[in-house]
Amino acid sequence: MPRARIAGAAALAAAAATLMMFPGQAQAAGSVYITKIWYDSPGSDKRSNASLNGEWVQIKNSTTKSVSLKGWKLTDASRHVYTFKTFTLKPGKTVTVKTGKGTDTAATVFQQRAAYVWNNDKDKATLTRSTGAVHDTCSYNSTRYDYKNC
Repeated sequence: MPRARIAGAAALAAAAATLMMFPGQAQAAGSVYITKIWYDSPGSDKRSNASLNGEWVQIKNSTTKSVSLKGWKLTDASRHVYTFKTFTLKPGKTVTVKTGKGTDTAATVFQQRAAYVWNNDKDKATLTRSTGAVHDTCSYNSTRYDYKNC
């Protein structure tokens, strides 16, 4: 085998081995990603604001810089969409997106809905950048648990 092909194959194998050592792109260090979905709020689903806010999605910024989420969207499989208004997620911080009504803070934002978004059995959360590019997703398919760690 010619030297160039051997060197190229060795480089390719080293690159593949390096990629396998790191977590998936969405959870790699230095990213913004969905960390958890609490899809089945505690108690009976009676559409009270407390019950609606018992379902939520948590998003983490694992970068060393603040990230503007303005215009980013959080969507479920049925295309319920929450669009972030002017919002900056600081380095190492999380934001919880609750379904019901409330006043936004640096750690919690509210969709201001009067109906549930996340199905209690299966669904998919998609985080999309303001450009429309899909940034991260997290799916679940279980009634055995009330939440999914992504």
